[in-house]
Amino acid sequence: MLTLIIGGAASGKSEYAERLAAAAPGPRVYLATMRRHDAECEARIKKHRAARAGRGFVTCEREAGLAGLALPAGTRTVLLEDLGNLAANELYGGAGEGAFDAALAGIDELCVRAARVYVVSNEVFSDGAPYDPGTRRYIELLGALNQALAARADRVVEVVCGIPLIWKGGTTE
Repeated sequence: MLTLIIGGAASGKSEYAERLAAAAPGPRVYLATMRRHDAECEARIKKHRAARAGRGFVTCEREAGLAGLALPAGTRTVLLEDLGNLAANELYGGAGEGAFDAALAGIDELCVRAARVYVVSNEVFSDGAPYDPGTRRYIELLGALNQALAARADRVVEVVCGIPLIWKGGTTE
């Protein structure tokens, strides 16, 4: 079962996804895609680690190339945090022009290997701001990935102000 959880910055999407994944059957893998660029990234990583401490997750760090990832034996649940980082990593340092296909192939592979896959992503294009061409390219990639995953997903949930809104696939739990 594939669940796409989408929301704006600080919307509560990560916390919601972690609650869902923690309640799902284990073994559970937290698949972290954030690249450590600076102290701010390190602080966010620490915050997320603290939030899932004691919840039964094994953390795997993989910035790109998910199709080649070997999950721990018996993994039943995967939480991918997050698609925005994966897209940027594939676009600017991984698959390049093949970023869309690489990201989808990796998520498809996760869905084959685990019964439940939760993908956290950022909502894009709602601010109406103009962007430079490089940023626009990234946002268009993430928007296309969001649409492709929403079409494939069993459930799509948007989190706004900590409140889950179901767009596809039934209940919030």
